[in-house]
Amino acid sequence: MNREEHEVAILGAPQNSGPVMSTVVNIQTETIVPDHIVWSLFNTLFLNPCCLGFVAFAYSVKSRDRKMVGDVIGAQSYASTAKCLNISALVLGIIMIIILIIMFATGSLMVSHYPYDIMKSQKGHY
Repeated sequence: MNREEHEVAILGAPQNSGPVMSTVVNIQTETIVPDHIVWSLFNTLFLNPCCLGFVAFAYSVKSRDRKMVGDVIGAQSYASTAKCLNISALVLGIIMIIILIIMFATGSLMVSHYPYDIMKSQKGHY
């Protein structure tokens, strides 16, 4: 008797000779939906033309709420709207800053010539 036969004789035959059952556990990976909340907060605090930053922040919070509930489609919809509003707020804010710089630069040059013109015109009056 060889070793394997001896072990089978001592231990006995396998108790369950039926089909082997297996359990499969499907773990869903969490779908990453960016909610753009930091970008919205930045636009709310610094570049907030026409309150677009605040509205984008509201949509970002709604997107985060939908993601916590498990509604991925709703979260993506709110995140997409927040992204569009953030882009609009950023572009309008940059345009407004550029216009302000141009107005300041041209206005400051005109103001610097104004006292000189007044002094020149009053020189003949004394």
